[in-house]
Amino acid sequence: WDQALRLLVEMVSARVELNTITYNAAVSACEKGDQWDQALRLLVEMAFTQVELDTITYNAAVSACEKGGQWDQALRLLVEMASAHVKVDAVTIN
Repeated sequence: WDQALRLLVEMVSARVELNTITYNAAVSACEKGDQWDQALRLLVEMAFTQVELDTITYNAAVSACEKGGQWDQALRLLVEMASAHVKVDAVTIN
């Protein structure tokens, strides 16, 4: 997860435009590294930079929160997902 975040910083420094796919990879890395707080920080950054949050983004963040025992954050993300009309899939429900 740490390398993924460093890579995002390097991409910005190199003026590479970050998109949903690059952020999703970093959020997923945070989820696998049990870094729920970093995953949520990336979601805030995505919203601030107007990068679209999609089903994959939310699924990885919800999973990160679940693994970290942050049920209130996971539920908040599910509500946010519904409010943003982001499609729920089988991964979201599980």
